[in-house]
Amino acid sequence: MDTFSLVDSHCHIVFRNFEKDLDEVASRWRSVGVKSLIHACVEPSEIPAIRALADRFPELSYSVGVHPLDTKHWKEGQTKNLLRQAALDDVRVVAIGELGLDLFRDSNLEEQLDVLRPQLDLAVELDLPIIVHCRDAAEPMLTELRQRNLEDRCPRGVMHCWGGNPEEMKSFLELGFYISFSGTVTFPKAEATHLCARIVPEDRFLIETDCPFLAPVPNRGKRNEPSFVESVATRIAEIRSQSLESVAASSTNNARKLFALP
Repeated sequence: MDTFSLVDSHCHIVFRNFEKDLDEVASRWRSVGVKSLIHACVEPSEIPAIRALADRFPELSYSVGVHPLDTKHWKEGQTKNLLRQAALDDVRVVAIGELGLDLFRDSNLEEQLDVLRPQLDLAVELDLPIIVHCRDAAEPMLTELRQRNLEDRCPRGVMHCWGGNPEEMKSFLELGFYISFSGTVTFPKAEATHLCARIVPEDRFLIETDCPFLAPVPNRGKRNEPSFVESVATRIAEIRSQSLESVAASSTNNARKLFALP
């Protein structure tokens, strides 16, 4: 099948569980029409390996950043300069992130904010979108972004792997953010995510795998991979009572617009 294009807007194929069969994985994502992938970075030591993957797979773009659960990898000044230089050195860097707040797995909010804020500043400086990880932290994230919006220094971006409720989604949409749905939208009990997918505006949603995590139905429990983004698109099409082609076209156009993809 190659009648339409898909974009996996968030993946992690640098992980070791892809080492042995990555060429086969790439063949599968190409076979279902995945034309572009955004590889998210969780901490700076990944950057050389992700860059090597972009050399190997021309459809791959990537982000540079520090994940909220990897604050130990942040060194004031030094890390920000490293991320800035990586973004300036390679046109395939299309975003800053994966950054954000995670109060599900950790409680060090102030430390996470200390790592988040300079990355938000960098995104504004470089005029790049941000890829936001936000888990059980919508309130402090909205507080930070709303204040920056008032000061005209809030970057554009995407709320990745959306797991919030419709009210939270509306608040992020009002700030100009896109909403990205992962394999969780295929989970039968993810009712809030289903509702969000049903009501999100046509021009404001992306799709992703977040592989190797969160494989969608019918592959739940397996290693996730970029080709499975087709299952995400299929489920969203069912939820929205639209065709798969329509969902593929909208999510692809939105990803190209946000990340300035060719």
